Amino acid sequence: MGYIDDLFDRSGQIRRPDWRLFAAEGGKYAKYVVAPGPRPVPLPALKGDGHPVLVIPAFLSSDRSTARLRRYLRQLGYQAYGWGLGANLGPTQPALDGLEVRLLGIHRRHERRVSLIGASLGGVFAREFAKKFPGEVRQLITLCAPFNLPTATNVEPIFRLASRRYSADAEAMWAGMAAPPTVPVTAIYTKQDGIVAWQSCLEEAGPFRENIQVDGCHSTIAGNPTVLDIIADRLAQREDEWRPYSEMLS
Repeated sequence: MGYIDDLFDRSGQIRRPDWRLFAAEGGKYAKYVVAPGPRPVPLPALKGDGHPVLVIPAFLSSDRSTARLRRYLRQLGYQAYGWGLGANLGPTQPALDGLEVRLLGIHRRHERRVSLIGASLGGVFAREFAKKFPGEVRQLITLCAPFNLPTATNVEPIFRLASRRYSADAEAMWAGMAAPPTVPVTAIYTKQDGIVAWQSCLEEAGPFRENIQVDGCHSTIAGNPTVLDIIADRLAQREDEWRPYSEMLS
């Protein structure tokens, strides 16, 4: 597992988020999960076309953390799915195998390409599966996902401990992280992130790729009202007519 050291910056150029931001994350997440609040009201103009959407939770989180988002997507008319694999403990072999089965199964069931949404480490997974299965993936939306390596994170000790269980395929996954997907990508990030360095959540510039900054914290990004609006806008585009969010606002 020596490759784990290559994931984290040691030069000091990428710093861990301020400890005060990190301390605030826990309380905000607890309130978010325990009291998820009222159901969002969808905008009729952004009603979806019913295509399937697979949502992958963050590190140490389960489908419960994305319940509000998936409920919102169903209100908009999409076929929204959780990943169904319990807590996300990282790239273990059961997680990688199970996610592949889940994605391909959803694609076969609906006979339509699947949009992927991933929060944090879930976004890292989603990005790699978008690269592995471009024919089955319609577009990718990442939420505070630290795929731009090396990164810096306040949960590095926990990640290192969990890495003892990671698949041998994980090393190849990290090694190929720099290459961007060929499907449309929207990378959403916040500079108030208390978990990972926000600089690590930026996608490489290029056609069909965009970075969108929002206000808010890392742990509740999947329920952030602004993020919900952006996701609704991104998913509502015709499959063959993707445009950057900035153009849609103008």
